[in-house]
Amino acid sequence: MSRSKAFDPDTALDRALDLFWERGYEATSMADLVERLGVARASIYATFGGKQELFAKALQRYLDRTDPRITAELSQPGPVLPAVKALIERYAEAAVDDRRLGCLVVNSAVELAGRDARVARLVESSWAHLEATLTSALLRAAAQGELSGAVDPRSSARFLLVFLQGVRVLERTPDAGPRLRDATRVALTTLS
Repeated sequence: MSRSKAFDPDTALDRALDLFWERGYEATSMADLVERLGVARASIYATFGGKQELFAKALQRYLDRTDPRITAELSQPGPVLPAVKALIERYAEAAVDDRRLGCLVVNSAVELAGRDARVARLVESSWAHLEATLTSALLRAAAQGELSGAVDPRSSARFLLVFLQGVRVLERTPDAGPRLRDATRVALTTLS
C-alpha cells in the first residue's frame, strides 16, 4: 500500500503561482505542476481542484500580496504626490529588469479574461482596486493643494491605471526601456 506524502498547501500554491507566472496558463501542463510542486496529481486535485481552479487560487494569492501593498503605499499620511510618482517610477523601473515576466494580472487578462469569467472577475477586481486606490490618493492630493485644479482625480486615476497596465504589457518585450522611460516622463507631467 502506497503512502501519500504530506505537503504544505501554501508552499505548493506559491510554487504553482511562480510556474503559471513564468509560463502562463496554457503552457503549463498538469505534469509541469506535478513536477514543480513535488505533489502527486491526485493530491493536487484533492487539495486545489483542477488546473483551472489552481490557477484562480494562484492569481488570488498574487492579488492578496500586491493590491494591499499598493494601498498601504498610497495611504501614508503627508504629501501624496511623491508616493504616486514613486509608484509610477517603480513600475517603469521594474519593467526593464531582465525577468520579463510581466504582471500576472495583465498576463491573465491577455491570455484568459476573454474566455474565463472567474479570471475576468479577478482581473477586474484588481484593476478596480488600483483605480479606487489611485482615485483616493489623488483626491487627497487635490485636497492638500498638491494638484492643479485642472487635474481631475478620477480621470487621472483611470489614465494611470491604463498607463501602468500598458507598462506591464511592454515589459514583456525586449528593448522596451526607451519607450517606457519616455512614456513615464509624460505620465508624471500629468500630475503637475
